[in-house]
Amino acid sequence: MSRRALRAQTVEELRMTVGQGERLLVTFVIPVLGLVLFSAVPIVATDTASRVDFFAPGVLGLAVVSTSMVNLGIATGFERGWGVLKRLGTTPLRSSTLLLAKMLAVLAVEVVQVVLLGAIAAGLGWRPHGSVGLAVAAELLGTAAFAGIGFLLAGTLRAEVTLAVANGLYVVMLGISGIMFPLRRLGGFAAVARLLPAAALTDVLHPALTGGVGVPVEGWIVLALWAVATPVVAAATFRFE
Repeated sequence: MSRRALRAQTVEELRMTVGQGERLLVTFVIPVLGLVLFSAVPIVATDTASRVDFFAPGVLGLAVVSTSMVNLGIATGFERGWGVLKRLGTTPLRSSTLLLAKMLAVLAVEVVQVVLLGAIAAGLGWRPHGSVGLAVAAELLGTAAFAGIGFLLAGTLRAEVTLAVANGLYVVMLGISGIMFPLRRLGGFAAVARLLPAAALTDVLHPALTGGVGVPVEGWIVLALWAVATPVVAAATFRFE
């Protein structure tokens, strides 16, 4: 992999990301509204003394899902559908380099999201007292896992189908990930949900940021497996046109 090619493509991805103002707005607005609404209004019962203590880690996970999978997947799908990526296919740029460049651009957006959401959560009374280092590691693994899923969808499906599937997966993951309500409410299905990347991410983030029960090893293993598998499969199956 050429470092020069990766650097140039990352800069280009950042430029295009910043230019997608309406998509970025949704990427930021939904997590912020979710954090404020669910923390302030007792719509869903939580297992913590303070509502924001439960929803802040979950929304940080939600930001990863929305930016890495939905935003990256839809944007890449339409770039491919419009023929934007067709020219790249005739250059030495490999699909793995394109994916890594997109992931780096996503990470830049996520840094801003984390700072913004953290500041809002702090204003609502959130005081994280766990391990920030573990939370950062979880966010990085989550980014790799969900960017791989988004890239896989964009590289194998039509743009319109990618749009529908990415948004559909987003809604499903909200319901079975522990982001909006405790996983125990899923009953026996919780064990299955924990094998999916969204639930694994929140399983790690909650104890990492609340200083509660130790971070489950199973959550790390599941998250790491998804973080390795999806980018590899996505890069191997991606078609530029």
